Amino acid sequence: MKHVMIFDDAVTAAVTGHMNGDHPEDSLLIARAFGFPEAKASKMVGLDAKAGIWSVTDGAGEHELRVEWPSGEISERPEIRREVVHLYKAACEKLGVPAREEHQAPAGSGAHGHGHGVHGHGHPHGATGEEEGGPKSFSQVIRESSWGDHSSSEGSTFMEDIMRGKGTKQDYIDLVAQHYFMYDALEEVSQQLDSDPEFAKFHPADLVRLATLEADLEYLIGGDWRNQIEPVPATAEYAARIREIGAEGWIAGIIAHHYTRYLGDLSGGQMIAKRVSKQHGFDGAGVEFYNFESLGDLAAFKNEYRAGLDRLGERIDEEEQQRMVAEVRRAYAFNTAVFVDMSKEKAAQSA
Repeated sequence: MKHVMIFDDAVTAAVTGHMNGDHPEDSLLIARAFGFPEAKASKMVGLDAKAGIWSVTDGAGEHELRVEWPSGEISERPEIRREVVHLYKAACEKLGVPAREEHQAPAGSGAHGHGHGVHGHGHPHGATGEEEGGPKSFSQVIRESSWGDHSSSEGSTFMEDIMRGKGTKQDYIDLVAQHYFMYDALEEVSQQLDSDPEFAKFHPADLVRLATLEADLEYLIGGDWRNQIEPVPATAEYAARIREIGAEGWIAGIIAHHYTRYLGDLSGGQMIAKRVSKQHGFDGAGVEFYNFESLGDLAAFKNEYRAGLDRLGERIDEEEQQRMVAEVRRAYAFNTAVFVDMSKEKAAQSA
């Protein structure tokens, strides 16, 4: 039997997190078009070289939906975005729903809009907003510029195992421990956002996570949890970078790391909570980190967060915008490095 390539944990988490956080309506259309016409909810949960995988809920319960890529087998990270767009447009055509303007094929480009190329102007999301009817919002620039930076974590299957229910309870505990060191630094420097009412909107009290991490670690490890955890090298470097930006007082840099972590918690993080709760029998305790009920409507909060990024983009010049985008990309690189270090540490402990 021919081996089917499984994309690594960072890529899988990035793609599913992006789809479930930014395009849940696309996943629902795909579910309704390719097997479950009465679907009420649909989340992308995985992918491989031949297909995307969704968890679909309808009146009969929860189902797995596997939809093959329209262009056939793929092997490169940028090809994923292309194939998901193809599926979305095919679903729109099947259901008689107009595709979003950004995915309308321009004249002469062919049915799938290949005239744009896979990257457009270097961005995996395709062509620039100027080509598609106007300049992009700053939040869109950030999202698209960092799409390719959910990059390969060679040798690491750590998050992939957790997302697929293959990770151990200890793997999850180790992940929570690394989160503690990240958020200890992030929430320390994020207090600087309170000095400006506009920036303070990014960091309401209900978003703060450190106390929930402490509660989770006490539940998972015990009262002496502080003596039992330590950061992997990449986490220590990640936290040091966050504190370096805080010491500099660089607000846009703080928001770059804030955005990268918290919007991930509100998106793909919700899937992690669901998976580990089901696998390990958690019922609140142990996964409180991912509980944002007090924040209200998560989709509405994320939309307002992105609107805040757009307002920030209007306040800073192009050079500062590009500096912030670069820091977002750096944050994703740190995140990948953490997973790699965790995989190495796990392998060393098993040797």
